[in-house]
Amino acid sequence: MTSGWAAVSENERTSSADRAEETARPTESGDRTGGRGAATHAPAGRDSDGDIDGAGASRVEGGLGKGPGLLLMTLYGIFTVGATSRALYQLTTRFDEAPLAYTLSALAAVVYGFITVALVRGGERARRIAVGCCAAELIGVLVVGTWTVVDSDAFPDSTVWSTYGQGYLFIPLVLPVVGLYWLRRD
Repeated sequence: MTSGWAAVSENERTSSADRAEETARPTESGDRTGGRGAATHAPAGRDSDGDIDGAGASRVEGGLGKGPGLLLMTLYGIFTVGATSRALYQLTTRFDEAPLAYTLSALAAVVYGFITVALVRGGERARRIAVGCCAAELIGVLVVGTWTVVDSDAFPDSTVWSTYGQGYLFIPLVLPVVGLYWLRRD
């Protein structure tokens, strides 16, 4: 006995649009594939929480990489590379000179990395992660910035967040504020 499309003659087949619509309808068992494979409950290229699943979908479809999000993604990517490079160099060659400062630079690099990945990934879960990381970044900049102003002796060398990111044109202070505003606008 033949089942599925093999049992239908060429003359009885419907258009490809009709076939696509039929396969999307759930069957009595709740299977949306018409009995021909795994069910698809999320839009193509997305998993159940709306994140891109890597199935060839454009990263920009996640909504986080459009417009100002593309600029944020680029800036966070640059800061990730810059902070990571700086921290790795400092931790491996000069750790004994300013361990607190260099460890905080490494922490900043990790936070920037999480934000960059979340912005690139897209989807609602990634948006929530990016909001949490931007909030952590802002708190870090404010705490470390204040600490470096109040007790500069604790920091024989600067970090990315020293004096509120003064060595980086205060971008580390402004970037999480802009990021939080943009991520929470929807």
